[in-house]
Amino acid sequence: MTARDQREFFTVKTVSEALTGFRPERRTPVESVGLDDALGRVPAEPVSAPHALPGFARATVDGFAVRAADTYGASEGLPSYLDLAGEARMGRPPETEVRQGTAVAIATGAPLPPGADAVLKIEHTQAATPELLEVLRPVTPGEGMVRADEDAAPGDELVRPGRPLRAQDLGMLAAAGIVELAVHARPRVSIVSTGDELVSAAAPETLPVGQVRDSSAPALAALVREAGGEPSFAGIVPDNREALSEKLREALQGSKPTTLKGSDPLSRGDLDPSSAGCDVLVVSAGSSVGSRDETAAAIASLGEPGIWCHGLAFRPGKPTILADCGGVPVIGLPGNPRSALVVFRLIGMPIVRLVGGCTEPPPEPSVRARLARDLPSAAGRLDVVQVRLDGDEAEPLFGSSSLLSILTAADGYVVVPEAATGLAAGSDVEVMLYR
Repeated sequence: MTARDQREFFTVKTVSEALTGFRPERRTPVESVGLDDALGRVPAEPVSAPHALPGFARATVDGFAVRAADTYGASEGLPSYLDLAGEARMGRPPETEVRQGTAVAIATGAPLPPGADAVLKIEHTQAATPELLEVLRPVTPGEGMVRADEDAAPGDELVRPGRPLRAQDLGMLAAAGIVELAVHARPRVSIVSTGDELVSAAAPETLPVGQVRDSSAPALAALVREAGGEPSFAGIVPDNREALSEKLREALQGSKPTTLKGSDPLSRGDLDPSSAGCDVLVVSAGSSVGSRDETAAAIASLGEPGIWCHGLAFRPGKPTILADCGGVPVIGLPGNPRSALVVFRLIGMPIVRLVGGCTEPPPEPSVRARLARDLPSAAGRLDVVQVRLDGDEAEPLFGSSSLLSILTAADGYVVVPEAATGLAAGSDVEVMLYR
């Protein structure tokens, strides 16, 4: 590929265009998991209640099961009186019916006896005699209790597809007796690092001048896990187009031979998504335009439809590549570690979630704060600025995009929208917090 050919790949998109326009069709297969392994997993289909929940009317306070009409008009100055007819016990069917003018002692969670339509709190009563209850205030029907189907009626949707399961969702499923469900498999995300200067993070303590440890790969792997994926590291590749193309093809194909479409030769790069070795491919570094940039050419060789954009109107992280190669989304990240992590958090994590069937990602935690100083920006470009929080004030952090210390010192980040030319000191901003 000539330099002119490579320049044609530099198709810049806005971040909003990337988030809404680059929508890979690939989805991970469906598997069955138990509740112990279901936290954060994405249901592949709706799960409905097989029966009413909680299944029986029950008390929500300690007190007395009554007919609400028998308490009307009661007050501390003019109490009503009810005969004590027995006790409703936890974990056992009620043995006593509540008739007109009677009450049954009941504890929180115990089943309501027949005839009762409310529970009178114990603090709103007094014992006139061992067999007679003094009522000091009235109750309304339904007070102090839940209906048999108040949590869920038979057939109600308990969890919906596309939204990761939370602790409370697992509790609801357990209450319904559902201990296994169909979920999308975790996306397999293969990470390839490129650069003549890179060595493993496990390299000896003293490195020759010019070499640096690969800091991006482990950090990207952590973000992949946060997005619900399973990361794997395919290795470090020098700045060489042939070597990079071979490594990327190995990552896409996995250890199994790739099933080709028709009789097309392997050199055309037509991959069968069902036999791919990963669900998302991430290339860290080497995506800036320059004499040593071979990433675009290597990605372009992998298969159709190919590169969707090469460049985002975004700082830091303009030289980002998004591609769909034979049904596998490929993300080419900038070389500087901070830029790579910012881009992957904003663009890569949504792609991993989408491939894993997640259409309703969990909201990111955020707080409102006051900007400590002016933030200049350029219209038409989205800026992500790291900030440190000091009370209700957000202090911007600046420095080279190669410095990870800016990220480690940050409590979160502020987004300057594409249409803005900056934000003034004192502006009320939303700070997206790091977990």
